[in-house]
Amino acid sequence: MAGSAVETFDWTLYALLVPYFSGQLVGPGAAGTLVFYTGFAVGFLARPLGSVVLGRFGDRRGRRAAMLLSMTVLAAGCFALAALPTADRFGPGSVVLLVLVRIVQGLAVGAENSTVAAYVTETAPPERRMLYSGVSYGGVILGTVLCYLVLAALLAHFGPQQLRDGGWRAGFALGGLLGLAAVLIRRWAAESPEFLACARSDRHDSDARGSRSRRLVRRNATAVFFMTAGLTSGYYLTITYLPQYVRHTAGTADARGTAAMVAPLLLLLALMAATGALADRVGARPVFRAGLLLTALATVPAYAAVSARRLPAWIAATLVLACLAGPLATANVFFARLFPVRIRVVAMGLPLTLSIALFGGAFPLLAEALADAGHVRLVPWAATAAATLSLAATCLVREPIQPCAGQDPIPAG
Repeated sequence: MAGSAVETFDWTLYALLVPYFSGQLVGPGAAGTLVFYTGFAVGFLARPLGSVVLGRFGDRRGRRAAMLLSMTVLAAGCFALAALPTADRFGPGSVVLLVLVRIVQGLAVGAENSTVAAYVTETAPPERRMLYSGVSYGGVILGTVLCYLVLAALLAHFGPQQLRDGGWRAGFALGGLLGLAAVLIRRWAAESPEFLACARSDRHDSDARGSRSRRLVRRNATAVFFMTAGLTSGYYLTITYLPQYVRHTAGTADARGTAAMVAPLLLLLALMAATGALADRVGARPVFRAGLLLTALATVPAYAAVSARRLPAWIAATLVLACLAGPLATANVFFARLFPVRIRVVAMGLPLTLSIALFGGAFPLLAEALADAGHVRLVPWAATAAATLSLAATCLVREPIQPCAGQDPIPAG
């Protein structure tokens, strides 16, 4: 949970600070903002490669080792972002350095979510796995809350202009320090007993190589790819692009408006625990489906009300995030249980990160491009279409594969 909080803080802070540091590294104006939203997307595009490289490391060397490695690299990347030279000193090289840092960070984060999902799946009590899924993934929400609080504090302390003049570096430096703290916390974690049992067993080899097992892995990987689309689009629309959406449609966001995002996120944290507990009783798939359906129905009306200034942005965010609570709470364990222990991190991580890159990481870039073209009100329709696609993809899921002798079965829904 602590590691997920830091990972999300480091990753999300970049998107929230883009309007403030883009002027120093490229130049003022919409073009600079678009360039750095491209950098945001590039970091996500590196995640699939990281999910394979570090995912294989996690499947062979253990979940704990992979989580330590990814967090160390991520913290180093934050310190590098804080020290980036400005364009007037280094010219276009400042953008090149930023893109390289984002690629390295993307590689590190690539296997982070799937490794954490595997670790929680393999260590949580069987009858409470979905509750633990929601609570552990709450670290992502806590990291985002911390992001908004830090941005509000930076705006209040420096003011918008001083934040653009270099105050943004303090945010990235803080992210690096938090990353080092997360490394120390993760050093206390014990390795997954289920992973250790499977690593010592020869029986999982034949299971993983069976033709039926391979077909199920491919089918479930396809399902994970499409089920992630609506989840990640709705989340990044609300969490990372909402301040920019408000600027385009209803005025300029300030420190007060930024801090107002804390309330929806804290409510989401509570709802994730509640829907996780519900999923332990009724199954993950019904809860996952209900959340996607509500998201598809609520997104466009909520954002239309924001555009018309009939609804404060934080209330719209509360509504959309409440709809996403069920899918967010259950996704980690729901997805992880679809794959054998021996290949769990890679098999889950590759489709997950591909989908997050295409539908989540690129979403602010797509949204800003639509805004520049004068079609900003189409942005919530894109998120609604993705949620509908994910809802349909839940029909692809088949029963989880049981990779090792003695592993308890958990129905997919």
